[in-house]
Amino acid sequence: MKDHKGLAFVDVSAKPYWDNVVELSKEAYALGFDELNYDYIRFPSDGDMKSAVYAWDPGRPKQEALERFFKYLHDNVKPTGVVMSADLFGMTATNYDDLNIGQVLERALPYFDFIDPMVYPSHYPTGFNGYKNVNVNSYNIVRFSMSKAVERTVSTTTSIASLAYTRIGTSTPAIYSKPSYPATKMRPWLQSFDYPVTYTGAMVAEQIKANEDAGLDSYLFWDPANKYRSLREVLSPQ
Repeated sequence: MKDHKGLAFVDVSAKPYWDNVVELSKEAYALGFDELNYDYIRFPSDGDMKSAVYAWDPGRPKQEALERFFKYLHDNVKPTGVVMSADLFGMTATNYDDLNIGQVLERALPYFDFIDPMVYPSHYPTGFNGYKNVNVNSYNIVRFSMSKAVERTVSTTTSIASLAYTRIGTSTPAIYSKPSYPATKMRPWLQSFDYPVTYTGAMVAEQIKANEDAGLDSYLFWDPANKYRSLREVLSPQ
């Protein structure tokens, strides 16, 4: 299917596509890339969703189908020694459902060295966590989101009431045990682009501070135009 921009999505359960991703991953590592970052590993959310048909594994819940792909990717690529990271939507840090795209934080944690939630403040809905204007609450949104992500990452239990089927290799009651992963698995994407307001160095610096106050010291910046601010502008905003 295609979204409103004409971009095509592949059925997450299409195993021939899994093999293509694995081979491309191995080739990229052989060329010298020491980290592979997987973006948009999810079910689609835009376009004519009513016409979407997932024929490869019909009836399987989206979050379980996506975890099966994560596991296949890990099992076949990680033995090369490459660092693997996955981009998840920002609200996976605070939501326990799969946002109807298959992404659940706990289902991604076992398979990647880093999880990169895209906690761009501009992409949160009005009213998120009580904020009427998300664009003037960049610190609060990043701090809240990443604090929750860290809490869920290091926890040895999780409560996901929506899970009524089997995880891979385990059973899933409403509360189930999980390994405690280091908080450093969390490495967010922060906003460094003008949308829908002009983003200043101070707003970027607020996100860095929020991430640090959540107990983290690693982060990534995104600007689709690749126009990034200097560290001096960000760390010493006027």
